[in-house]
Amino acid sequence: MGRSTSIPLAELRQPREPLAFRFAADTEVPNNPRLPLVIYRGALRLDPAFDPAAIFEEAFAVNGWGSSWRNGIYPFRHFHTRAHEVLGIARGQARVEFGGAAGEQLEVGAGDVAILPAGTGHKRLGQSADLLVVGAYPETSGFDQKRAGEMDIAQALANIAGVPDPAMDPVYGANGPLRSLWGKSGQVV
Repeated sequence: MGRSTSIPLAELRQPREPLAFRFAADTEVPNNPRLPLVIYRGALRLDPAFDPAAIFEEAFAVNGWGSSWRNGIYPFRHFHTRAHEVLGIARGQARVEFGGAAGEQLEVGAGDVAILPAGTGHKRLGQSADLLVVGAYPETSGFDQKRAGEMDIAQALANIAGVPDPAMDPVYGANGPLRSLWGKSGQVV
């Protein structure tokens, strides 16, 4: 099934208390010096009447996060210096390292959302056989992908500093928790 405007997003969004994680740069991964990784557990109720990936695609698109894709999470440490990224778990579960070798290892499962500020290292450590992830980026951003250790950290941090803050939370819109966590100026409050 493809994207459908008949998906009742208002009924499928579930208010959740966000989890926030900050990571320092290391010698291989810049992370983001201003913004935390944000996790919403069970942010979207995955109604079996709809394609679960289409639910995430629709939620992200209506909130200004486009260029969506369906796949998994790479099994190598990588990051993006020119874009924030949102990952929605449409099916299955995974154990993911966020923030590089000294970061956090978190379990994510169907209905969960991870919002990665530009620079956040991530790597899949394990997964269920049915894992399906939907990723997207704010429409105002460019895109790059770097493996850990592939880019000079000072240059990566300079790129990250130029990434604009997203206009909206990818799940909850203009008044979503991301705005208070990242703040209008991007400062963590």
